[in-house]
Amino acid sequence: MEQVFALKHLVSAVVYSFLGVIILILAFIVFDALTPGKLWHEIVQEKNTPLAIAVGATIIALGMIIASAVHG
Repeated sequence: MEQVFALKHLVSAVVYSFLGVIILILAFIVFDALTPGKLWHEIVQEKNTPLAIAVGATIIALGMIIASAVHG
């Protein structure tokens, strides 16, 4: 009987997911360092909705780039 889920595929999926999340967090830190002001402070405490939308779109775009790079 053919095994549907091989252990090596499960392990590689977990490793690549972890790697993608780490790269996304590092990319947000770099993006925050390159922009003026502190993004998290502006979004959370100042309630800057347009900035939150722009940062969210940037994170989605970075996530798509990282996913395609990991996927190959």
